[in-house]
Amino acid sequence: MHSRQYTIKDIAKRLKISASTVSRALRDLPDVKADTMAQVKALAKELNYLPNPIAQSLVKNRSYNIGVIIPEFMIHFYSDALSGIYKVANKAGYNVMVCQTNESYRNELKSIKSLVSSRVDGLIVAISKETNDFDHLNSLNIRKTPLVVFNRVSKEITASKVVLDDFKSGYKATRHLIDCGCRHIAHIAGPMNLQLSIDRMEGFKKALEKSGIPYEEELVAPCDFSIEDGKEAMEKILQSGEKIDGVFSVCDAAAYGAMSVLKNAGYKIPEDVSVIGFTNEPFAKLIEPSLSTISQPSFEMGEIAAHLLLKHIENKENFVPEMRILETELIERNSTRRI
Repeated sequence: MHSRQYTIKDIAKRLKISASTVSRALRDLPDVKADTMAQVKALAKELNYLPNPIAQSLVKNRSYNIGVIIPEFMIHFYSDALSGIYKVANKAGYNVMVCQTNESYRNELKSIKSLVSSRVDGLIVAISKETNDFDHLNSLNIRKTPLVVFNRVSKEITASKVVLDDFKSGYKATRHLIDCGCRHIAHIAGPMNLQLSIDRMEGFKKALEKSGIPYEEELVAPCDFSIEDGKEAMEKILQSGEKIDGVFSVCDAAAYGAMSVLKNAGYKIPEDVSVIGFTNEPFAKLIEPSLSTISQPSFEMGEIAAHLLLKHIENKENFVPEMRILETELIERNSTRRI
């Protein structure tokens, strides 16, 4: 049994290779030959080699920790995105510190302050539904703290962004309802401080316009992404007295709430009203009728956000913010029916 703490230099000396090659091999970097990597890992295991995080952080002036701030753990989209972030970060030797805002702007401020005080090397953030001021995020640029925002973003934030093509997705969802024969389509929208809500609404409007269907203000109601909010929005739309035969919801939870209200009001789904959601939450295929929806590449979004953050960390001085836009997929189930 080895009693001393071996270093990268010890491994390099025994194998007669450079310390930098050993370091790259231990991090699974692709520029190291397979046989060299195997030899390094075998000797590291034999010597019970453990990396010294304090030494690493002192040499590179890094903590090898990144912070992630999300609205809610319980939303499947964010737990899936977190898995993608963890996969990329851990492979690169970084720990992930996660904070949940519970959709609170104040909690978002506290989380950023806490993570920055903990000397994280960068942040990945999905803003809360309450966030209307973005100074706390833009101030990270002054501190030279790398930042990536994903899914929920704003044009007022200067940072790399990973988003969906929400305009195209809103168009796609509405076009599906039109193809199902719907001509009086309601939209349960998201908070208008979020770019995704704006873009999905614009996609909704464009699909109506292209089909010669008038946009009716009475058939649009905002909500805050929950089942209860979806119920309230649907009740407001029904109280307008306007005819409806289709509903496009900004998220699956609100769509589920809307379906509950429609059923209680005597509407049959999809015979009387077709309903489509957004996100493809696990429950969407389990409810009755199963919910047609727009599926998001959440795991991939997390991976890309992590890759962008690490790229920024490696090149702080010359980094230029990047925008990545991901495509979505229409999932047809029993809550919509083509005529």
